[in-house]
Amino acid sequence: MMLNRFCLQILPEIHDKIKWFNLESSSMKHILCARNYPNLYALGLYNIDEDLIYLSLYESSYKNRLRLCFDDPPPPTFHSSTLQKLNIKIRCFDDCLYLLDGRFNQLNTLFVDFLSIQRPEEIHNQSDLPNLKCFSLSCNYETNYYDELILPLLYRMSNLEQISLYIAIFVDETFIDGNNLKRNIINRMPRLNQFRFYIRSLMLIHNQVNLPSTEGSQCTFIDFSNNNIISNVNYFPEARKGRCHIYSYPSRMQYYSGITNNFPGGLYTYVRVVLLLDEHPFEHEFFLRIQKSFPFMEQLSLINHKSQNRKQSSELNNDNRNLSVIQYSFLNALDIVEVHDDYIEQFLFDTKTHLQNNVLLCINYKSLKRVTHNFTRDATRINCTKINELILFAFNNAKTVKNDNSSRFKDFSRYHYLTHRNITIIGIDDDEEFQNTVKVMQIMNMSNDDLNSIF
Repeated sequence: MMLNRFCLQILPEIHDKIKWFNLESSSMKHILCARNYPNLYALGLYNIDEDLIYLSLYESSYKNRLRLCFDDPPPPTFHSSTLQKLNIKIRCFDDCLYLLDGRFNQLNTLFVDFLSIQRPEEIHNQSDLPNLKCFSLSCNYETNYYDELILPLLYRMSNLEQISLYIAIFVDETFIDGNNLKRNIINRMPRLNQFRFYIRSLMLIHNQVNLPSTEGSQCTFIDFSNNNIISNVNYFPEARKGRCHIYSYPSRMQYYSGITNNFPGGLYTYVRVVLLLDEHPFEHEFFLRIQKSFPFMEQLSLINHKSQNRKQSSELNNDNRNLSVIQYSFLNALDIVEVHDDYIEQFLFDTKTHLQNNVLLCINYKSLKRVTHNFTRDATRINCTKINELILFAFNNAKTVKNDNSSRFKDFSRYHYLTHRNITIIGIDDDEEFQNTVKVMQIMNMSNDDLNSIF
């Protein structure tokens, strides 16, 4: 009864102020899953079962996942002689090394997701890990340390039977392909019987000749025991970059970044975070394909500065009736900062997109102002009411305004459909309209006590 009251009534008021939690095992799951804790940096766990075999600090909802960080080596008391399976989300490579320094000597299964993979200042313990039979490593951000950190870590686990590798790598001369995986991983693991992977490699294009193709990459997987491997190579002449995706299918990866118009399709029920980017336009049909391929997508980012071609044709014919409204049932964060205005319309027009409630929107202020016709456009009104948190990008500094949706100022009707619990302004614009917009949003979302103090 007391725990329910704490989770339902108290946590909603203080969750964004909590920096440290000390929790007992009986209440840990209820409290950690109740809210998102953006400022939490320390977690103490007490009364853990001495015979604990499986520990998961990994929530199915991407938004609510906690990422642990050990600023220093954990104390010797942080150990277990019975723990066999650990599922955890951590910040950096050092934290993984701490977990594998012998304090969990019966561990045979480890699932670890990194925020980033950077070189530690020191690598103390590099002893073998013969008990590990199953290892999963994932990280959405590119690393330069595939050869220096990731492969040596795998080589410590000589008895691995199952590997899942979901990573992104900067490369110099050629993409990671089947030949690389056979030479550096498969041939080094005599007990390996299952290898799932998603590897995204990024290469800067200078004066290279004979650049790899999708077909060339695919040929390197001909003799893989899992013959359902997908390769997808894309080049970006304006950015002078190349990107290659290789992955086993069906896949259990949670990230899929760098999707272009050449996306091969498929169904990815485990993916929660998606990044779309291209130097060619994305049309409405493309977004329909994306929604069908990633039905449980929670975070979507888009980078595309090219205007839509078919949108212009529809406007000339004054006919949008043939467009299917795309419903994003689980989307809770949308980043459309680096986009042409057409894509802001794509997501804010209720004739094109249906958003769920409580969405975080990251967007350029002036673009939002243009597309919403200075916050008066009816076509964007419905989806704007679904936005619970707004991050506006301007120029230099950052400012946060907390709101509680007071209805005392309905005469500011042109802004009323764009009020939010939390508005963050990245930068300060000298534009007078921008300043007035911020002031109106602040006033409209003051508490009644604050309003009474003014008037």
